[in-house]
Amino acid sequence: MAAEVTVLTAIASPRRREILRLVWDREVSAGDISRAMPDVTFGAVSLQLRALLDAGLVESRAEGQQRFYRARREAFGPIGRMLERMWDDALWRLKLAAELEQSRRGPRPGGAERRRSQRKRRAHRRK
Repeated sequence: MAAEVTVLTAIASPRRREILRLVWDREVSAGDISRAMPDVTFGAVSLQLRALLDAGLVESRAEGQQRFYRARREAFGPIGRMLERMWDDALWRLKLAAELEQSRRGPRPGGAERRRSQRKRRAHRRK
């Protein structure tokens, strides 16, 4: 029971679920994980990886300056099969994208371009 609570607590975060999806079937470097999540900093990804390590859900291997991560699928028990089914579902992928966008901090992509075009429209209307 305690193991299931630990797993559920760890996968409550959409960012951690996305990291788990990336490392579920293969070993992935921390840099590659970070590049797959361009809307957050490397430090934020590192914190999420630390939470997954502390929960015992991923394993880490150092090679020179790089760290590689892989899911410890046996640690998930029946919850692992549920995650796999979710990841195969297109509606879940849409839900995840919406959750990630909602939890995103900082300026939104395209924000500067949108502001420039709004200024141009206002200037054009004044003429």
